[in-house]
Amino acid sequence: MPFLTIDDEGNYLSCPECGSSNLTRKGYKETKDGLRKQRWLCSYCNYRTIYPARNSRDTITENVRLSKQKQGYQDRNRIERKSFREYARVENAVSELNKNLIKILTKHKLSPLKRLKKENNSCIGVLQLSDNHLNERVDLPHNTFNYEIAGKRLKLLTERAKMFFKMYGVSNVLVAFTGDLLNSDRRLDEYLTNAGNRSAAVFCAVDLYQQLIRDMKRSFNLSVLSVSGNESRIKDDYGWADVVATDNYDHTIVNILRYIFKGSDIDFIDGDPMEKVVDLGGQKVLFIHGHGRIKANHETAINQIKGVYTSRGINLDYVVSGHVHSARVGDTSARSASLVGANDYSEKALNLESRASQNCYVFHNNGNRDGIRIDLNNVENIKVGYTVAEETQQYHAKSYDKLHEPVTIMKIQV
Repeated sequence: MPFLTIDDEGNYLSCPECGSSNLTRKGYKETKDGLRKQRWLCSYCNYRTIYPARNSRDTITENVRLSKQKQGYQDRNRIERKSFREYARVENAVSELNKNLIKILTKHKLSPLKRLKKENNSCIGVLQLSDNHLNERVDLPHNTFNYEIAGKRLKLLTERAKMFFKMYGVSNVLVAFTGDLLNSDRRLDEYLTNAGNRSAAVFCAVDLYQQLIRDMKRSFNLSVLSVSGNESRIKDDYGWADVVATDNYDHTIVNILRYIFKGSDIDFIDGDPMEKVVDLGGQKVLFIHGHGRIKANHETAINQIKGVYTSRGINLDYVVSGHVHSARVGDTSARSASLVGANDYSEKALNLESRASQNCYVFHNNGNRDGIRIDLNNVENIKVGYTVAEETQQYHAKSYDKLHEPVTIMKIQV
């Protein structure tokens, strides 16, 4: 029930200025006729009067209802206008991103890619790219990570993967992006230490990955697969529906790569943006990022996932994931670590030790499978890695340098 003010005669009073019924007595005032009138103060607008509006109880209640209704409309309009402005800013940023991307792609003309003449179909290789967090910056005594280090680690990964695949005579390779290609910016420490905003980081990611794909394509026939992670999502919340899962920088990066290699014989595999099952040498392999699916007990989670697929009539032979930043290659599943390695969050908040690495696999037609973890932590011997285009350098944030810049708080002179 709204607050109602009643005078000594039983009248329901309201402010003649704003209509509020919340009035308080504020002394008396003598009129020109010599009458002594009660003075009223409106608690809402501070208007003082000896002539308040007198209404029935029903009128007051209706006025309050209408005021609340009006305020509700105003609140909803304000929220809608705020949402519209936020979406408009995103649309403008994406539009500007696309314009600059087209300029870069037009400037850097790519040579045509050719398919290998000889093919070995007895096995297929898989190069997994997971949890690369390319726009993260780390500066620890035992680990450094930035775009230059990322380019060198990806180059080392490619060289080692080529050696591994050639040892088995592989001619067909699947490049599997399994999520979190960019770092999150939701925690303050992430926001301050990222190398730049994530829209700009898409340029760097696309540039690095197109070099890796072209490098691998010189030696192998390629297919590309992608599933989205959780850190690269654009919205704060994440969901499993396609329309939500594709609102993700992982999805954007791989689709830009699809555009770059349009017209080549590189096959970009379509399907569920969150998880894909691929037949590799007769073996059904599930690729997922792992968030929300694989928790503390890895083996139990894998068995549960396999059970879900079995109920759909799909018997999985192997599960490939990432997310946890800890590598393992097992009999029925594998998990890649991150390209970043140790950082402040993993060591100080989670109390975990981590090294930069990625996984490679070979699936054979006879049901055998081989996998290795490629350690990428030290790249001092890599003189030149994949490089980032100069056009993206202007986006690098200065906040990281400011955060680590020594500041004199107090200077004592003796």
